[in-house]
Amino acid sequence: KQAIAEMNKWGIMIDVSHPSKEAMKQMIELTKAPIIASHSSARAVCDVSRNLDDEQLQWMKDNGGVVQAVALGDYVNAEKSKAYSEKRQEVFKQVAEDLGYVIPSRGEIRNMKPDEQEKVWAMYQEVQQKAGAQMDSLTGDIARPNVSDFVDHIDYMVQKIGIDHVGISSDFDGGGGIDGWDDASETFNVTLELVRRGYSEDDIAKLWSGNLLRVLDEVQKISAEMR
Repeated sequence: KQAIAEMNKWGIMIDVSHPSKEAMKQMIELTKAPIIASHSSARAVCDVSRNLDDEQLQWMKDNGGVVQAVALGDYVNAEKSKAYSEKRQEVFKQVAEDLGYVIPSRGEIRNMKPDEQEKVWAMYQEVQQKAGAQMDSLTGDIARPNVSDFVDHIDYMVQKIGIDHVGISSDFDGGGGIDGWDDASETFNVTLELVRRGYSEDDIAKLWSGNLLRVLDEVQKISAEMR
């Protein structure tokens, strides 16, 4: 409770992407400023604990906050992501075996000397590259979650709580990345899919930054009033 009060006082945005549902409810009751879920998608589209259910989405709307759909495969389409990961692991092991490599566990690598770690890392990268090439050649059901799957979450949340309360997050520094949006150079693909689905230029500006900046302005305004 003290932390929430201090964050409001000093203009720090409150982020509820990681806490439990009950913790989120309490924070919304305590805060005097709107909050964000910086990287959470819709549980109705992909039923995993990180994503927000319809009740949580409504709380965020009522609070005036923003929920940013996250481009992390496991939270975009869990079934696709699981099937792809299992197949990739299978291919990785086979490639390593074909090359005569034995890849140590993380614990074993941590106990190695720096020069030994470098050798293992070089082997790992070679195997990853060859395994990745094999995965790219696969067709059919083995496919990563893609930009279309990602924008399904945006569509759902916009329909549920309105365009003013939805944003976009890559989570590239936390495991994010999907087929078509693996790094910043592919960001346009998300915008293109939004255009294809009928979002206006103003809508897209809100999703990419406008809504989050609006919350930041409100948080700072309340901070100034409190101080």
